Amino acid sequence: MLTTKEAIERRRSIRKYRPDPIPDEHIRELLEAARLAPSGCNAQPWRFKIVKEADVKVRLAEAAYHQDFISRAPVVIVCCADRRRYLDGSVSGARNLERMGGVEERLAAVLKKRADALKTIDPRELGPRIAVHVAIAIEHMVLRALDYGLGSCWIRLIDELKIRALFGWNDDIFVVALLAIGYPAESPAARSRRKPDDLLID
Repeated sequence: MLTTKEAIERRRSIRKYRPDPIPDEHIRELLEAARLAPSGCNAQPWRFKIVKEADVKVRLAEAAYHQDFISRAPVVIVCCADRRRYLDGSVSGARNLERMGGVEERLAAVLKKRADALKTIDPRELGPRIAVHVAIAIEHMVLRALDYGLGSCWIRLIDELKIRALFGWNDDIFVVALLAIGYPAESPAARSRRKPDDLLID
């Protein structure tokens, strides 16, 4: 099994896949990795749709501005933020943190006040604001996939409204990204990265 460092170094965005099916237990392990991701106030706002059907993958590719490689991936995971789950989870999570002694009383009061304030935000604005929590869960899946020899590719260039309409989802669901998964049929070289010192702000 790879170390975390090795997984991070070996990860690539894969756009060519072998047609081999992915065992359901491996998909289940990816979801388990996502489930264990951290989120503010432990709200856990992520929701996932597993897509294997060829016709649905074609429509997802179309909704991703015709990135046709998506339709050829054995599995596409539609990664979403559930606005309602986030609002409910933030309030209960703030209370739980206080009860467990995870935060001091003063900070717990701030968290509860912020959670209540979120309820007044336009739902269209809330989705992008909570997408960061889902992004953490997605990266957990991306790294866990390497343990099974699977490659993946984040796709954020999407028409969120088209995808929501495809599945008949209401306004509570915000589509954060598509995650194509499969056994790689390519081995891309690592892309250039900035040096660690370039990441620091003076």
